[in-house]
Amino acid sequence: MGTVTALYRYPVKSMLGEALGSAMVTHSGLSGDRTHAVLDETGAIGSAKHPRKWGRLLGCRSRTADDDTIEVQLPDAAILRVGDPDLDARLSKLLGRQVYLPTDAPAHSTLERAVPEYEGGVPDAVRATAFVDGTGERITVGKVASGTFFDYGRIHLITTSSLTRLQGLCPSSDFDPRRFRPNVVVDTGDGPDFVEDAWQDRRLRIGEALFRVLVPTPRCVVPALGHGELTADPGIMRAIAREHRVPVYDLGRLACLGVYLDVLEPGTVRLGDSITMQDGFCSG
Repeated sequence: MGTVTALYRYPVKSMLGEALGSAMVTHSGLSGDRTHAVLDETGAIGSAKHPRKWGRLLGCRSRTADDDTIEVQLPDAAILRVGDPDLDARLSKLLGRQVYLPTDAPAHSTLERAVPEYEGGVPDAVRATAFVDGTGERITVGKVASGTFFDYGRIHLITTSSLTRLQGLCPSSDFDPRRFRPNVVVDTGDGPDFVEDAWQDRRLRIGEALFRVLVPTPRCVVPALGHGELTADPGIMRAIAREHRVPVYDLGRLACLGVYLDVLEPGTVRLGDSITMQDGFCSG
């Protein structure tokens, strides 16, 4: 079916992450993934899904040091560790308001998302709740699971065949996998377009770990934003919304790329590991 061609984790939510040669997968996802997030005084999680408010976080990079502490490289190349008061001060200056980067996830926090105009950007029911905030952006507000910084699935996988298909449909854009912030990129060779659509509720063995495919991954505005050296490109999300809207639970047909995975059996995943389909389907 394919092989693992890239592994990524993002120690601080909505910052650039780190490429890995191998990763330990736990029931909570990749070890060290999205363990931290920037918060503001309202308890809102720093998420580039609201780019006018938090988009500058994509100019920062987070990584795990040898002693397992988290380091943040700021846009001016300065490197500070989580827990350093100067990091909070410099992030506050970067974002133009008081923010902080706690060492633990709070019990209750909210997540803000910009509402794109194109069809399939958000469920219609969610779009109906949108309002304009102080930045002038139409947004919706939701909650995340207590004590976590995940929006939904703990592991996000994309395939090269889907990226290649979109690149062919929109050759003026750059469908670099890093734009989509995956944990696992699978080289599916000349596999069918959007091959992962057929994997829902199936079990996948990747290296030592076993996963269940939950649902296609609805895309927000983030892939169209600038990511480090990758420049902003609004055509990317419009291409996905035009070419690949698929049913997601009872939320309607949404613009999707990739799939979310649940972890059935922890284990180590390495670059070059094969991905195989296990017999049978999983029930919810």
